[in-house]
Amino acid sequence: MSANYFQSSARSALGLVRQGNEDSAFLSPQLIAVADGMGGHAAGEVASKIAVKVLHSLVPTLTAQEIDEDSVEDLLMHSLHSIDYEIAAITEEDIDKRGMGTTLTALLIRNDQIALLHVGDSRCYRLRSNTIEQLSVDHSVVQELLDQGAITAKEAVDHPQRSILTQALRGDGTTTPVLQIYEVKKGDRYLLCSDGLSGVLTEKEIKVGLSKSDKSEAVKFLVGATLENGAPDNVTVVIADIAHIADGKTEFFGAANDK
Repeated sequence: MSANYFQSSARSALGLVRQGNEDSAFLSPQLIAVADGMGGHAAGEVASKIAVKVLHSLVPTLTAQEIDEDSVEDLLMHSLHSIDYEIAAITEEDIDKRGMGTTLTALLIRNDQIALLHVGDSRCYRLRSNTIEQLSVDHSVVQELLDQGAITAKEAVDHPQRSILTQALRGDGTTTPVLQIYEVKKGDRYLLCSDGLSGVLTEKEIKVGLSKSDKSEAVKFLVGATLENGAPDNVTVVIADIAHIADGKTEFFGAANDK
């Protein structure tokens, strides 16, 4: 059994503009994920649901103690190919769904390590000793412009290309997976979110919500603050604390929760 687990709380909200929720999220004691679907005819929700359901199916293997860490990392990376394959299969059958895709940001906790799997612009933040840090790097045109020094952080906020991704799971087999490994530290709190949150609230505002002692209240605060600021997109928030006892909870949110 793992020495460390996630105790998590989450919510996925439609927002104030969108007609449907294309975000999906998944909670379990050792694996959590957020996926933000896009494109195709009413198909963004299909892509995000595929992403979290594929990860869910891998939980027994990913968390098995007899599997070594290298194999776990390989399996996590390969999960993106499985997601991509399923998306490709559906778009081949249904022309209306061509062009659909999804981001995916997931955390796996095993023993004393946390693995961050990331594609797209859904984000992972960590709150440690009252310091917030964005662990994921957006796969977006705006992020590339920032890295090049072509625009400032202030210009990035309302840049006309801010929603254009350089990587996503689209069924085309072109994704380059990113897997980052971190050491578990007692007291750390993690946030996974779609850009419906990070595109509306500043990092300082996110920290205010994330700092609330009760994680359910923190989720409520962050979603509420997004709604108060217009919520032009779906907003999905997952907050996870490190614990030594598994709560046994497995839940789906957003499109992945649709029957």
